[in-house]
Amino acid sequence: MEVWNYANLWESVASAIPERPALFHGDRVVKWRDFDRRANALAQHFIDAGLTQQSKVAAYLYNAPEYIEAYFAAFKGGFAPFNTNYRYGGDELTYLFDNADAEAVVFHASFAEMADKVRGNLPKVKTWVAVAEPGFPVPAWAADYDAIVARGADRVEGPWGRSADDLLLMYTGGTTGMPKGVMWRQEDLFKALGGGANLLLGLPPMERVAEAGERAKAVEASGEQPITIPVAPLMHATGQFIGFGQLVSGGAIATLPSRKFNPAELFDEVERLGVSGLIIVGPAFAAPMLETLDANPGKWTMPSLKRIISSGAMWGAENKQGLLKHLPNIMLMDSLGSSEALGLASSV
Repeated sequence: MEVWNYANLWESVASAIPERPALFHGDRVVKWRDFDRRANALAQHFIDAGLTQQSKVAAYLYNAPEYIEAYFAAFKGGFAPFNTNYRYGGDELTYLFDNADAEAVVFHASFAEMADKVRGNLPKVKTWVAVAEPGFPVPAWAADYDAIVARGADRVEGPWGRSADDLLLMYTGGTTGMPKGVMWRQEDLFKALGGGANLLLGLPPMERVAEAGERAKAVEASGEQPITIPVAPLMHATGQFIGFGQLVSGGAIATLPSRKFNPAELFDEVERLGVSGLIIVGPAFAAPMLETLDANPGKWTMPSLKRIISSGAMWGAENKQGLLKHLPNIMLMDSLGSSEALGLASSV
């Protein structure tokens, strides 16, 4: 019986293409082998800290490799990761972490001041793990993320094992009340996102977990590894769910180093890395993208770019037509869904 758990799927890919890139972030490149071993070490840290089956792990992070590694570690250990809106204030963070019963929090050190304000109200949290940043060292009360993952480790699994029933929590934005944690079984999430199918390549849904590695190996042999940039924050379902799906087939995820959206930086990265796909949220991203292209005609040709996927907000036809004037060979896709129900409809 196949156990459709993202840890199993990504481990299959890591075994098949260990030397291929999995994550890009500016000049940083994390190969699949290192992605796997770093996540193993973090999963072991969670176990050593006293987390148990389906303990909740918060990702209080900007878009970065550490975000995806934290989720991989949680999947490996049989824990349930969840997103955190990094714009929240103290009361909102306290509510979120308490509501989720968080037992581990992985955070960028620039959030340390806010985390320090709320941690006294969160006795269930057993470990705070800080990702150091320039000008923001790891606080004395937190574990050092880089020191943990630098050790690496072979395959880690909790004594309770892994299950297709293991959860991923996606907290809503709270636009219609307080944020709620949508509980996705990993098998249900994987299959709702297509089960590894790729219509553009004519690939049907997977029937075996091992197919993830087999397909990744085929992609490697083709010499064309798909690279996707989730321009939208990974703390929202749009960037996270679609981005995670790219890894299942042996693709790579690139995240932008800047903390504020800069279309010129995005286009530079597309051309530098040979990015094939972008994930955005409607006009909030598409409008400044078009403005930048209009202001710099011919500066970026982006021949590798094949598709832009948008979800979470309506994407106007006028903006689409404007983008197509600059990039006539790309596919623009609108996806209709919600945190609770994915893939309700799409428009190409």
